[in-house]
Amino acid sequence: MKSTSSTSNTEPTLSALARQLNLEHPLVQLAEAIDWPSFEEKFGRVVKASGGRPPLPTRLMVGLHYLKSLYDESDESVVSKWVENPYCQHFCGEQVFQHKLPCHPTSLVKWRKQIGTDGFEQLLGQIIQTAMRSAVMKPKEIERVNVDTTVQEKAVAFPTDARLYNQARITLVCAARKRGVKLRQSYVRVGKYAFFKQSRYRVARQLKRARKHTRKLRTYLGRVIRDIERKLPQPDAKIALLLARAKRIEQQKRSDSNKLYSMHAPEVECIAKGKVHKRYEFGCKVVLVTTSASNWIVGAAAVHGNPYDGATLGDVVRQTSQLTGVTPKQAAVDKGFRGSKHHPN
Repeated sequence: MKSTSSTSNTEPTLSALARQLNLEHPLVQLAEAIDWPSFEEKFGRVVKASGGRPPLPTRLMVGLHYLKSLYDESDESVVSKWVENPYCQHFCGEQVFQHKLPCHPTSLVKWRKQIGTDGFEQLLGQIIQTAMRSAVMKPKEIERVNVDTTVQEKAVAFPTDARLYNQARITLVCAARKRGVKLRQSYVRVGKYAFFKQSRYRVARQLKRARKHTRKLRTYLGRVIRDIERKLPQPDAKIALLLARAKRIEQQKRSDSNKLYSMHAPEVECIAKGKVHKRYEFGCKVVLVTTSASNWIVGAAAVHGNPYDGATLGDVVRQTSQLTGVTPKQAAVDKGFRGSKHHPN
């Protein structure tokens, strides 16, 4: 009789979706442990202040990003997985099972830009605080940490000069057509042929012929740039930005530093990490702080400009102290951090 009454008292508090789930599942328990109202208080004001259409639920967006990191998914795959998995839907705050996508994958990109770096620090901080409240991670573990850097690679192809010239021309031609600009010549057919020949000659090690077609692609790009500038003397902000990037790609040399490696991702940098199987990686340098005993991530920061590893140590240790409330006493690093100039006191 007691068990029946207790069940009847607890069941009404559960949603229709939760009644069909195993309440011992890790996602269900994690959903109960996270302080969701704090996210609504922080991110709700930021998203509403940006204007535009009514924002998506904050818990949905926060939950999707947690699931994305937890299962190492992309924006497209995490949204698709959400539709198929009732535990993911419950984690994101749904009361009944949904059969449609919660949002377009690009909504995740826009939301990340709106909350910025500070927002992601709060996401990490909430996970740390949840782990400490649940006694899964003890404050004493944070006193001894490991610090290392890696490269967060971008979704860009290996940036050869010929590829950059061809992609920049294609991007400018598409932007001009959207604005009704009739170009003297778009070089769609001959540009595609030149790029194909350059790649075949490069594979066959016929470098002189490959360089000839690379110069052709650079010439085509320069002609398109000058044609757009003549016919759009006062371009809008978006095409002006594309023109500036295309000019930079056309004028840069192979030996130049701080080259532009992508039209759609100008923040991409060429980073050498000393790996035998991969000499160069294209993306952004990331610093990670983990506990030595349990391997919890208690600090993470993206740094631009490819700085020396040791120069990032002080900032990431201070970030760890702010997120956890515990100052690390010992940080284990590799030889990339050698030198005491930038080390924290």
